[in-house]
Amino acid sequence: MVHGPAMVFGIGAAMILGFLLALFIAALFLWMAAKLIGIKNASIGKAMIAILGGGILAAIVGSLVGAVLGPLGPIAAFLTNLWVIKAVFDTGWLRAFLAWILSAVIAGIVMGILAFLGIFTIGALAAL
Repeated sequence: MVHGPAMVFGIGAAMILGFLLALFIAALFLWMAAKLIGIKNASIGKAMIAILGGGILAAIVGSLVGAVLGPLGPIAAFLTNLWVIKAVFDTGWLRAFLAWILSAVIAGIVMGILAFLGIFTIGALAAL
């Protein structure tokens, strides 16, 4: 079977749409967490910037620090991600950490509810 340009374009478009959907869903969880924590100027747009910027910057910092200092790379990446959340939402370190952890809890609860309803399977996370 020959894959032409339309097939390649279709796969690329699906990947981009999937990435944007995942970014929006992750930002939605962070936004809800920020609102629950009491961060006043939280918005979906800021949450998307925090998710995308935090992920990219944490990967870069974690890789560089990990290459030089080994096991301190993941710690540096985590702190970088928190710093981005803190800077984007203009809040303190504690609220940034609480928003980060609460967004993970909210995501877990939503996945649990969807799995209970049969819409989502936890086994699908194996692909991540």
